[in-house]
Amino acid sequence: MDTSRTLQRRHFLRIALTAAALTPVAGGLASCAAGGGEPAASSGPTGAVSAENPFGVADGSTVDAVIFNGGYGTDYVTFAATKFKEAHPNATAKVSPSTQIAQELQPRFVGGNPPDLIDNSGANAIGISTIVDQLEDLTSVIDAPNLEGTTIRETLYDGVVEPGTFDGKFAALNYVLTVYALWYSASLFEENGWTPPKTWDEAYELGTKAKEKGKYLFAWGKEAATYYQTLAIASAIKEGGDEVRLALENLEPDCWSKPAVQSVFEGMKKIIDAGYFKPGGSGTQFTAAQAQWSNDQDAVLYPSGSWIENEMKDQTKSGFDMTGAAEPTVTSGSSLPYEALHSTAGEPFVVPSQAANVAGGKELLRVMLSKDAATNFAKELLAPTIVKGTVPADGFGSTALVSQTTLLEAAGTNIFSWQFVDYYGLNTDQLVVWNTFLDGKSDVATLTKGLQGITDKVAKDDSVKKIEVK
Repeated sequence: MDTSRTLQRRHFLRIALTAAALTPVAGGLASCAAGGGEPAASSGPTGAVSAENPFGVADGSTVDAVIFNGGYGTDYVTFAATKFKEAHPNATAKVSPSTQIAQELQPRFVGGNPPDLIDNSGANAIGISTIVDQLEDLTSVIDAPNLEGTTIRETLYDGVVEPGTFDGKFAALNYVLTVYALWYSASLFEENGWTPPKTWDEAYELGTKAKEKGKYLFAWGKEAATYYQTLAIASAIKEGGDEVRLALENLEPDCWSKPAVQSVFEGMKKIIDAGYFKPGGSGTQFTAAQAQWSNDQDAVLYPSGSWIENEMKDQTKSGFDMTGAAEPTVTSGSSLPYEALHSTAGEPFVVPSQAANVAGGKELLRVMLSKDAATNFAKELLAPTIVKGTVPADGFGSTALVSQTTLLEAAGTNIFSWQFVDYYGLNTDQLVVWNTFLDGKSDVATLTKGLQGITDKVAKDDSVKKIEVK
């Protein structure tokens, strides 16, 4: 069975985040009778199965959760671990942060002792293609009752299963709704009479204006150089449409040579050559580079997912008024309108089948999908989860969160995403190519050759399980 995904399925995200931001936090969810389901078939301790313990978590057991320590931190899982302890006083959930998921956990998969729950995220995530056969199907999690007694599936936004489904297997539950945008200080832009650029030519013009004020257009850090690849892909898809998206997703020969992709690369190169990127990014830690934008305001734009506000909350200038704008197109006659948006559910959580406590891993994930845990995430991290009705209309006072709603409303049904980078684990190799390009040490032809080489290597590797996207 193939895992074809259409552009239209992303329509759920517009509905999801719009509703999340406009729906006040409601009262307790209505209870309903719910069956317990079956205990995990994998090895590990199991206890009695019930509606309150649908996976049969055993007394005395410990859940080993390894969580990517990035823009969202790990406190939200620690919060859920506390709720887990309340529900299971004789069991414990241990939360371990990591910024090197692949490096730390791939040896554990090989050794047959992976953690019970993993947030497989960040620049060093494990390529799903390499472990999908070793992961639990998480359908049982969303078909279980939540802590309030309602079937979890009924509390989630439509469409959240598809992004984590591979060959018919729901192997990854993406917990957070993410909007990708060009982020800027609304107060700085208002002060200078600037507007976010809608094309790469307008971006160049803004770079010229910023330079006159002693500022750069962009900044970057070495671990996040591929944020500019994400920006470039989104811009190219908007310019060239599904032809571009599908060529990249399906690892086609010369996919990086598509005219729309090349036009975006040329637009970036013009800005790099003009000196509108702050120098030294390839030698700068990424949060330090982001602080050059959010705190020092050395740069005026930064491409990122909507985790950026929380990631930089302690290094953002007072009165910054962080706001997101849609990625630029190349021309005003692009295949998709300027308002089209790259948005998806992110932070993929997986439960390895060989884990020592599969039941515990699923149970901690079930707790994370409770109303209390999801509301805590939205309030503390200023981003919505896939659980409905947890964000008030004022976005908890966040201009960035409110702007996400504005962007999604403007995008309408023109919401898209892609999976090939994460699925095949390409980011680490691509970082090298992009740091060199942003440093001004390579041209568009070299960038294209490098990216195509990485793509072709995977495409020709018969040991890599491929997906076909239509």
